[in-house]
Amino acid sequence: MDEAALKNHLMETDQEFSRLALEHQGYERQLEELVRRVYLNPEEKLRESVIKKKKLALKDQMQVIIHRHQMEDQTG
Repeated sequence: MDEAALKNHLMETDQEFSRLALEHQGYERQLEELVRRVYLNPEEKLRESVIKKKKLALKDQMQVIIHRHQMEDQTG
């Protein structure tokens, strides 16, 4: 199973992965909102930085789940 298919499968079958993915998408929308602005004040710049870090942490957690499932597929 390729990674895209595995992600779709996990969205449907793994509650934790689904929660992480939805939260990741929420942060993505917030970042898109900030990017559309011509100017970010210092508070908004800080918010952007925090959102990027949270989004990256979620992506790392999702990758751990993906890797675990890939290993399970290989072993059995």
